[in-house]
Amino acid sequence: MSALQRCLRISSTASANICIPELFLTDAMITALLFRDDAYLKTASARVLAVHELGIELDRTIFYPLGGGQAGDTGALLRANGERIPILDTRKGDAIDSVRHVPAPGIPQPEIGETLTLEVDWERRYSLMRLHTALHVMSCVVVAPVTGGNIAPDKGRLDFDIDISLLDAERIEHETNALIARGVETETVWISDEELDARPELVKTMSVQPPRGAGRVRLLKIPGIDLQPCGGTHVKNIAEIGGIRVLKIRSEGKRNKRVEIALA
Repeated sequence: MSALQRCLRISSTASANICIPELFLTDAMITALLFRDDAYLKTASARVLAVHELGIELDRTIFYPLGGGQAGDTGALLRANGERIPILDTRKGDAIDSVRHVPAPGIPQPEIGETLTLEVDWERRYSLMRLHTALHVMSCVVVAPVTGGNIAPDKGRLDFDIDISLLDAERIEHETNALIARGVETETVWISDEELDARPELVKTMSVQPPRGAGRVRLLKIPGIDLQPCGGTHVKNIAEIGGIRVLKIRSEGKRNKRVEIALA
């Protein structure tokens, strides 16, 4: 029996047993994040590292896990025998760059070491990419500290520490769409933790700080428009956003003025 096939039962109750490959008891189960280098991948193959009540962990994935305000991806894992495992959500694991794919309940689970075909719900993901990038652009129209944010497939929002009287829906919509119309290519930039510490103005969010400790931090750069830390998925060219409309502006507290948008 190979190390990959051997498992350790770490629960005291048989009904809640978790099977973890012995091979990974000392080394964290790290997943290669394929979406980080190519957010447009719709399918890929991957090998199963672990299966437990929190989800399925793979050696690589195209599924973005919930984080940075962006919803986790959905889709399916396809087995060689034709069985389809619907994925209802994707979450981060305990280790850095580990990812848990949350399957629909009652579905037969894959085996450790099994190779699967990954299929992301592309229509949903692409909407998230467009909205996420749109919020980056809008954050350069509303110049104020960001206190929160959320990106769903049908709408996105940012919360700002600003007087609500300074938020005009028509102006925000017009100026954001004018920037989108420039059709600028987006870029991924990496800087060290030390470089980020030396440039605190890059961090717009007050509620969430970029993750440190891995030695480098990923930035989204929209030349002439925006540059800030972000680990999410974005479109290659902001023209792909197509335009936005402001749905509502409201107060969510003394330091939280919310601007909610949808794709036009």
